[in-house]
Amino acid sequence: MTKAELYQKACMLPLLPGVYIIRDKSDTIIYIGKAKRLRIRVSQYFREGVPHDNKVSQMIAHAYAFDVIVCQSEFEALVLEASQIKAHTPKYNILLKDDKGYSYIKVTREAWPRLSFVLQKEEDDAEYIGPYTSSFAARQMAETALDAFLLPRCSKRFPQDIGKGRPCLNAHIGKCMAVCSGKISCENYNQAVKNAVHLIRYGKKDILKTLNERMLEASDRLEFETAALLRDQINAITKVTAGQKVVVDPEVEMDVVALAGTPSSVCAAVLRFREGRLTDKREFLFHDTADIAAVREEFLPRYYLDDEQIPKIIAVDELPPDSEALQQALNEKRGSEVQLYVPQRGDKAHLVEMAHTNAVERLARESGRYAREEKLLDEMAQVLGLSKPPRTIESYDISNWGDGTSVCGMVTFRDGKPYKAGYRKFRMKTVLGTDDYASLAETVSRRAAEYEKYAALAAQGQGSDNYFGQKPDLLLMDGGKGQVSAAKAALAGTRLADVPLFGMVKDNRHRTNELLYGNPPQTIALKTNSELFHVLTQIQDEVHRYAIQFHRDKRSKHALHSELDDIKGIGPATRDALLKAFKSVKRVREANVEELTEVIGAAKAKLIAAHFGK
Repeated sequence: MTKAELYQKACMLPLLPGVYIIRDKSDTIIYIGKAKRLRIRVSQYFREGVPHDNKVSQMIAHAYAFDVIVCQSEFEALVLEASQIKAHTPKYNILLKDDKGYSYIKVTREAWPRLSFVLQKEEDDAEYIGPYTSSFAARQMAETALDAFLLPRCSKRFPQDIGKGRPCLNAHIGKCMAVCSGKISCENYNQAVKNAVHLIRYGKKDILKTLNERMLEASDRLEFETAALLRDQINAITKVTAGQKVVVDPEVEMDVVALAGTPSSVCAAVLRFREGRLTDKREFLFHDTADIAAVREEFLPRYYLDDEQIPKIIAVDELPPDSEALQQALNEKRGSEVQLYVPQRGDKAHLVEMAHTNAVERLARESGRYAREEKLLDEMAQVLGLSKPPRTIESYDISNWGDGTSVCGMVTFRDGKPYKAGYRKFRMKTVLGTDDYASLAETVSRRAAEYEKYAALAAQGQGSDNYFGQKPDLLLMDGGKGQVSAAKAALAGTRLADVPLFGMVKDNRHRTNELLYGNPPQTIALKTNSELFHVLTQIQDEVHRYAIQFHRDKRSKHALHSELDDIKGIGPATRDALLKAFKSVKRVREANVEELTEVIGAAKAKLIAAHFGK
């Protein structure tokens, strides 16, 4: 369907809450959203003249059809949206991924559950506690819980292995309750696991009291080893949970969420406070968007309704438009009331400000990461006389050998870095021999034709992810006047004719020392100590390497070709079997039918014999 047809369809939707599902031409779900009024929300995507950010614009360009599910309430729509996004993970919905590694504590769901430290979350039925930013702290917490409640670490399975063999060393030294002995009931074992989980989730307060009582009782019974073990466990728990200043009420279980944005990115920062202490910080970056409100509206339900632990208090910098529905969903998932609000003053307001500062600082670090590239692109635009920084640069190089074959390699640099999705290889179709100029002309002509094909499809509402559907900002040819003239003539009259085109001319040390452009040709000298010089040299070296490697691979495949490959009915497996048995094509040719039959069977032996005239 075209954009106009999608708009007409959207205008027929009801003014009711619901979920809308947008699909591309291949019927793949690319976006799922919710709406308080379906007609208003969905029609905005396809109405002409409505501005959108890059991410939404890309989604609309690929949209071909949509479905809706009408709901009874905004709350029902929010919950349904969250479940559908989790099930389908559409391309243009936000992905809750940050750049840090997280650890978990895993508790299996079985009659005799096991507790362990793991590095990643799996799609199974187990309970996962976390995530923890510190693997060391998570591992220590798991070890502490195992030690504190004498839980097994072995690979034995319960109840299958109960009574089989004697208890291990851990049981003898008092570090395991020896479930395998058969003296521990399933009820008591499960209670110990619950206590361990309670320690991990809620800290040492109640557990320390219990352990102290057990230690005193063991001492009274003169069980000094057990008492010493309990003392060590108490010390370990104290050590793991100490060392951080209490910043809020120790009874408060709270998350603090704030968002910040730039013209091209949004960052969401989440601070997690447990027992009055900051226990974790997470930052999520969302590129190609500047709409903080839209990100907030999608982020909060995704973060908390998708397997995330929900605290009693969630302090935010601003409430989303669907805050009432979100509040209801949070209450239902937690099983008790959740306070979702914007603090106006006091300590919690300062913590929201702190979260916002972390989001701002993360965006600053992110932009700093690309500051060099931005400066470089600005310099390139200035030196080359371009109207804007060339974010997408394509470079071409011809590689030929003495056998008369030629190929062309095309590499793409985006924001000053190699962009492998834009790399392409070209085999010559019309050029015979080693004519570099004609080969380059054929290559760029084919590149222009591909762009025109995908541009025409996009105009019909049939967007594509193929890189050839994108228009480069700058074209660089490996070579001088001849290469530039050939490429310019080939692109004349195409939709790539207006793309700036330069030749990269090497010095005697095979470095790009000047750029050539225009008719008559003009040169731009490059300072060897400039950043621009190094980047252009990198581009030229990369396209040269890519073209050479392509040609070598092609020649290598050709070298492996034998006369046996030309025999109809003889495949690679049969060829390899013959060469293994007879060592060469010459010996295969000399072999009789009986000898061939022993290796490959009578039918194929007759084909070989017929080919060689036997």
